[in-house]
Amino acid sequence: MDAQELRTKTPDQLRDQLVALKKEAFNLRFQAATNQLTNTSRMNKVRKDVARVRTVLAQKAAEAAK
Repeated sequence: MDAQELRTKTPDQLRDQLVALKKEAFNLRFQAATNQLTNTSRMNKVRKDVARVRTVLAQKAAEAAK
């Protein structure tokens, strides 16, 4: 997912996506701890996606504050 795609979404959709990504990150950490994780690069991708969503949410909040 790229930032341009995220900017078209509403803040509510972004928050929902953030919750889903956090759940996925939790599950991936759990799989890594129990040695069941097959795709280790997915953890980094999810972390970066969480950061992108948070950044776009912050930008939208700054725009709304103006």
